[in-house]
Amino acid sequence: MATDGSTGGVALCLLIPLIALLTVPGGSAQYPLDDRGGLGRMFDGIGAISGGGATSRLLVNYPEPQRTEILDYLFKPNFGASLHIFKVEIGGDAQTTDGTEPSHMHYPDDQNYFRGYEWWLMKEAKKRNPAIKLIGLPWAFPGWIGYGKCWPYDFPDVTAYYVVSWIIGAKQYHGLDIDYIGVLRHTLDRLGLKNVGLIAADGDWEIAHSMIVDPYLSEAVQVIGAHYPGTHTATDAVQTGKKLWASEDYSTYNDEVGGGCWARILNQNYVNGNMTSTISWNMVASYYEELPFGREGLMTAKEPWSGHYVVSTPIWITAHTTQFSQPGWYYLKTVGHLDKGGSYVALTDDLGNLTVIIETMSHNSSICIRPPLPDYNVSAQTATFYLQGSFSNLRMLQVWYSSLDINNTKLVMFKKLPPLKLGVNEVYTITTLLTGQKGSFPDPPKSKPFPLKYKDDFNVRNPPFTEAPYFADQSGVFEYFTNTSDPGDHVFTFRQVLTQRPISWASDAYQAISVIGDYEWSNVTVTCDIYIETPDTGGLFVAARVDQGGSLTERAKGIFFWVFADGSYKVTSDLLGKIILCKGLAGVRARNWHTLSLHINGSNVSGLLNGHSLWKEVVTVGPSHGWAAIGTNSFEFAQFDNFIIEAQEPE
Repeated sequence: MATDGSTGGVALCLLIPLIALLTVPGGSAQYPLDDRGGLGRMFDGIGAISGGGATSRLLVNYPEPQRTEILDYLFKPNFGASLHIFKVEIGGDAQTTDGTEPSHMHYPDDQNYFRGYEWWLMKEAKKRNPAIKLIGLPWAFPGWIGYGKCWPYDFPDVTAYYVVSWIIGAKQYHGLDIDYIGVLRHTLDRLGLKNVGLIAADGDWEIAHSMIVDPYLSEAVQVIGAHYPGTHTATDAVQTGKKLWASEDYSTYNDEVGGGCWARILNQNYVNGNMTSTISWNMVASYYEELPFGREGLMTAKEPWSGHYVVSTPIWITAHTTQFSQPGWYYLKTVGHLDKGGSYVALTDDLGNLTVIIETMSHNSSICIRPPLPDYNVSAQTATFYLQGSFSNLRMLQVWYSSLDINNTKLVMFKKLPPLKLGVNEVYTITTLLTGQKGSFPDPPKSKPFPLKYKDDFNVRNPPFTEAPYFADQSGVFEYFTNTSDPGDHVFTFRQVLTQRPISWASDAYQAISVIGDYEWSNVTVTCDIYIETPDTGGLFVAARVDQGGSLTERAKGIFFWVFADGSYKVTSDLLGKIILCKGLAGVRARNWHTLSLHINGSNVSGLLNGHSLWKEVVTVGPSHGWAAIGTNSFEFAQFDNFIIEAQEPE
């Protein structure tokens, strides 16, 4: 199977179950596991996020069987991460970290419940685990929601209608029941969606105080969700008596340290903060790694052109909890910290089963990206867990073990574990369940860079997804389009479809742009047929060496070859179009097809229009490498066809 690809570390493994007897009290540190005083909070599950944004963009383009294998590692019960909860972005047409995700309503009179890939992903999750809980959350909104303002909540009925339409569409068109959402409670109830829970406020704990003083708000909210809480909860949140979730957490590079971060917060979010669910951003790092927060998923799948993927450390750390407990189980009240560092939690189904998860993550091996982690010490220790209450008759338990110590080069073999000797940076699961499994597949294909020669004519009559392979929209939305007005060579094209700047979560660019290819490309030729739809003011570009995406897209530098409906052209080294390298007249007009070609070799750049030289010998400034791209001058309709890249091997 695929193992962690990082260097300098030991690939994480879950060992075959070891049958062990927990000892009675002795000379080591002693920790009771007892249900006689009642149980703790109900466990709601471990989950992950697709979106916020476009984090699963490249996954849909994986070939089989690799795509199915990746999905199995994420969702299949008792196989890999075995996720209990799946949270998706309700696409809002805006940049929400690593790209834009298309809305089901680009315009007020537009509804399309087949755009994007989140519908497909939710169905794949349900196919593998019918019990998985589904959550929808909008990070951003189409521009029309704000009626001219860049704020979605001045007209709450409009916003609620928009989100509720997504819930209804999920059921009507895909058979998906959404379990939790962030939208006004009375709207859900009025439309018969009382079974959909409300999570608030998906930010910090501040809403808890308002819930204490506002009975209607308290009744409306089922879950208080906070982002990156640092394992701690506000006192007001606990006092509400509501479910408390880390509704977005982790967001850390998925090497051994990332695995340590995940192991620590999965336990300590409950031990320190009474949080009964932790949801990872993000689920799978399936976007170009040079975009913000590269490889910050539970696993990595960023090369659909090669089929290569990496089952990273956090997948197996997740399995320590998810394969041996289920939503509806209860934490014991006897959970806490170990004497010499680390923590333990215990869960039961209240039917006789027991699962204990122990982590001993050191500070430097478990730092998450946020918030800052105060210093603390962990050292090797001997621990005795003794069974009381309904567990006192248990004699045989399964033990699953992982070591994240990057200095440990020896394979850990089976050995008897009473009393339990805990090293540093280790995770143990001790359980009555016999169903755990370390799933595996044959090694995926080897990693390969993006092809040096690539072309797409977009001639797909019934595309399975609205996005063309490998294009990653960073501003605007680009979709397959059937051009019924053209009976000739451009019936099937690729179209930018937004006509209004969305209500942005990040700092969206004012131009639309979609990137593709290898970030290391320097010498490259990009050729594309283009069609400006907006007379007089319309414009578009092809580009190379584009150095920024994500929330920094507006600052992107590179080489941009623009043509405009007024007949002019310009070459700039920035997406904003302000750093002009050359300009002139091209004779291009709207509603006619033309072919642009941008050629870069070293410091020299030239451009062709319809096969003829338009400008040449322009000296480049700016980045020496980056992605290829297409885009528009504003949020306007425009079409692209017969896209071709010819690149030289990066040095």
